[in-house]
Amino acid sequence: METPKTIAKGLTHINGVSIAIAAPTAPVREKWTSNIEFTLSCIAYSVGFGNIWKFPYTALDNGGGAFLVPYLVVLFVIGRPLYYLEMAMGQFCSRGCVKIYDMAPAMRGVGIGQSIAMLVAISYYTPVLAITLRYLLLSFSSELPWSKCDQSWSRCIDSDFRGYVESSFSNGSQERRNVSAELYFTEKIMHRNSLAEGLGWPSMELVLCLVVCWLILATILIKGVRSTGKAAYFLAIFPYVIIFILLAHALSLEGSLKGILFFLTPKWETLFTAKVWMEAVTQCFFSLSICFGGIIAYSSFNNFSNNVYRDAMIISWLDTFTSLVVGCIVFGVLGNLAHVTHQDNIQTLVREGAGLTFMAYPDAISKFEFYPQLFSVLFFLMFFIVGIGSNLGAVTSVITAIRDRCPTVANWKIVLGVSLTMCSVSVVYLTPGGLDLLEVLDTYGAKYVTLTLAFFEIITFAWIYGVDRVCRDIGFMLQRETTRFWRICWGLLAPALVAIIMVVSFIDHVSLKVPVSYNVAGWLLYVFAILQLPLWAIYAIHTQEEKGWRAKVAAAFHPTRSWGPENDAIREQYSVMEDRINEQGGLRRRQLVHMLHGKLFH
Repeated sequence: METPKTIAKGLTHINGVSIAIAAPTAPVREKWTSNIEFTLSCIAYSVGFGNIWKFPYTALDNGGGAFLVPYLVVLFVIGRPLYYLEMAMGQFCSRGCVKIYDMAPAMRGVGIGQSIAMLVAISYYTPVLAITLRYLLLSFSSELPWSKCDQSWSRCIDSDFRGYVESSFSNGSQERRNVSAELYFTEKIMHRNSLAEGLGWPSMELVLCLVVCWLILATILIKGVRSTGKAAYFLAIFPYVIIFILLAHALSLEGSLKGILFFLTPKWETLFTAKVWMEAVTQCFFSLSICFGGIIAYSSFNNFSNNVYRDAMIISWLDTFTSLVVGCIVFGVLGNLAHVTHQDNIQTLVREGAGLTFMAYPDAISKFEFYPQLFSVLFFLMFFIVGIGSNLGAVTSVITAIRDRCPTVANWKIVLGVSLTMCSVSVVYLTPGGLDLLEVLDTYGAKYVTLTLAFFEIITFAWIYGVDRVCRDIGFMLQRETTRFWRICWGLLAPALVAIIMVVSFIDHVSLKVPVSYNVAGWLLYVFAILQLPLWAIYAIHTQEEKGWRAKVAAAFHPTRSWGPENDAIREQYSVMEDRINEQGGLRRRQLVHMLHGKLFH
């Protein structure tokens, strides 16, 4: 009979009889069926909402080209190095974003705090997915409902209009004209109200769409990473077909070049603005989905010898390319809107931040001369698929953290618990004041928390655990030498830049234009997430077996006995290598002491 995987190997002898002992060890970790499934799943997760939904409106809010230069700099010296570091260490130890801090148990609060930030992001990612589904269903109408103005809307321009509109003036000042796609989103879909007037009640159509989204996510997640990997073939590849179709059409629109130039032309004076750099860092984290735990979770299901360096380079460069292409599409459309509405300032065309995608894209599709409904269906299907991929990775990181802590709990119970809880919470963003609330939680619960914990994550990996040891682990796993570039980025550039940007961003912080109570609640959420650091550090120190508080503190910042590769045979080889290196280090120290002693006394 085959021994179950959860039974530990071991025998004991009683009265000469050998008896097998069943130890309550954790089940063997599930693995990706193939490396291509892992790569495509990471593409579906990383190249998703952060690129298509968040990147365009973040760039617009920060001056287009003024934002692009800091974003690319940050991506090169922080984003890609951290992406590679998280992917490599997750694969090395086969642990999620919380259990990975077995490398330094006192820092486990970093993983807990990142899980809180991820829960905040999930809470508003799925409502965006629900709005996308609503637009997808509306796309099957005989006429796109947002292409024409409603009689009750003043100063409105039909989105399917392709010519010039004469400017109108009132009291000597030019009136702002709104396209019907923008007004349809604010008036018909979201029923927008200021948060000062209260949240209000959500639309039942959007609530039903949210439930459908969570049903789809739960169905895929219940079966684990194997079903996620199978879905990734479609989730990662299909969106690019639609993206290139939309790019070709955006380039064909009149005035699109003006918008693209606004996007690509840097404004050097803004490089000295802390807000732009902070937005660049947080957008880099959102685009690559780093410092949230998802990359660590996905790579923890890899085979130990998988070429994670190749995967990290492919995905990070593809992510950058996708952001730039999507930016050209959105700003090309905005350039066309400026041309149609006779506006000079592109940045004032669309005032909504998070809702930009549901105004710029529908407006562009309305201007398609042939079969706009077909392109609308394809686009929102693509956006929906991209959203599914992003949400799968986000929810997987939370589920993995829970399973690492409670390995005996069935996966389906965790999935259902997380899905029901988050679905109930997410409804609040679908209310008339929900987008303002989204901005509050995005700022305090995601941006500031992620920025702060990113610093402590880098410090833990590069300074407490040590860059040398990280490079040694990667060399043992991949048989690959880590170049000086990665060492400098991990040990110096990334922590220094994140620390500087974090401090300056707090100094230059300006409260959001919402009621004071919401700003206070946002800060309380931030404090709650960051307090996980000292609380879990105290707990880790208290639970150490060593005698004396100094010994306990030292032990809490060193790897646990179980730290290392998941496979027993590989971990034994790793332990032998570590012992040999430690012996060599001790020998070198003794030789150095002997040499200094000889120089001093002879």
